[in-house]
Amino acid sequence: MNLPWLVADVGGTNARFGLVTEPGRGPGSVAVLAVADHAGLPEAVTAYLAEHADGARPEAACVAIAGPVEGDRYRLTNAGWAGSVRDLGIPHVELVNDFEALAASLPHLPAAELVGLGGPAPGHGVKVVLGPGTGLGVAGLVPAAEGWIPVPGEGGHVTVPVLDERDHEIVRALRAEGMGHVVAEHLLSGPGLARLHHALALVRGVEAPRLAASDIVARMDDSLCAETVEVFCGMLGTFAGNVALTLGARGGVYLGGGVLPRIVERVRASDFRRRFEAAPTMTGYLSGIATSLIVSPQPALLGAAAWLGQRLAAAPKSSKPSKLEYA
Repeated sequence: MNLPWLVADVGGTNARFGLVTEPGRGPGSVAVLAVADHAGLPEAVTAYLAEHADGARPEAACVAIAGPVEGDRYRLTNAGWAGSVRDLGIPHVELVNDFEALAASLPHLPAAELVGLGGPAPGHGVKVVLGPGTGLGVAGLVPAAEGWIPVPGEGGHVTVPVLDERDHEIVRALRAEGMGHVVAEHLLSGPGLARLHHALALVRGVEAPRLAASDIVARMDDSLCAETVEVFCGMLGTFAGNVALTLGARGGVYLGGGVLPRIVERVRASDFRRRFEAAPTMTGYLSGIATSLIVSPQPALLGAAAWLGQRLAAAPKSSKPSKLEYA
């Protein structure tokens, strides 16, 4: 299918767009548009192509959405955009969840955009990506004959991973305030970091202002904020180990999302890796799995481009599409 191709990573706040102009290359002409400035996805795509892509008319696209997708339909979890990618007027569109696109990027990320968190070098087997942002995303990536297949899921909604007595006290404090079933996303996300800070204040019996995640990570000289980040990283290690065991992620576990790139050195110095390996009878298995933190600026766009290229390569060859196609 003729180039260029459009790729998009659409979140609740920003929609990122790029153009693939050469086979096997990452996207260029990258631009970030505010979701609130546009009535919907078609309007944002039109604005991007006109203002940032010299009026290009792509014949194929891959759109990654931070929300549920079903066939050609999407709905942003944290914004009002919803509809069908048919409305884009592009002949071939792949529609995926944002963490599917992030998973698809993993084999293509350069070493300079990964920070090692322990274990050997990443291998070729099943890979996992998870990341705290507005929520807690999880996806797998499975090697197949035709390339790599991303596997979406809702792993962020499993029961919160508690290991030691402090973890249990935090959960008890939240339940005492009316949170019946505490799931991983309640603590391992941007809003979760704020919730964790409040719960630790309750456990310690101290008065503390309600702080946003950005304020907590900026106040590492405050003992409660520092402990909050410490607990956050430890719980994340246990959660990541559970996901690795569930999917047999011998090819590596990768951390993404919007929170962790701000605290890279804190994660490296934390209890993350020890708790990642702290599974009875499976420590040896987990010690052989690499853990890495993604610091790439636009990994989901790279993944969307890789997935689109793979899907188009596998599609029946035709000089011109006879009908609209959707994943």
